[in-house]
Amino acid sequence: MSDDIKADKVMDLKGLPCPMPVVKISKGIKEVAVGQVVEAVTSDPGALADFPAWAKTSGNEIMKTEQEGKITRFFIRRVK
Repeated sequence: MSDDIKADKVMDLKGLPCPMPVVKISKGIKEVAVGQVVEAVTSDPGALADFPAWAKTSGNEIMKTEQEGKITRFFIRRVK
């Protein structure tokens, strides 16, 4: 868990196959206010490419990415 970024919402997306983590984060990001942060935890190896591509097209910002073995955590700030 990151000490320097406080998540307003945590989404456990472990075990979901592609493209479900991106589908879920697309819905989940809308549940927080603009400027708030969602922490998405996934085990999908494709997420390392999918999440940055999704952030670019959706206009949201990936503030930090952490990897621990097969688990990846994305800290995403809702921009709009």
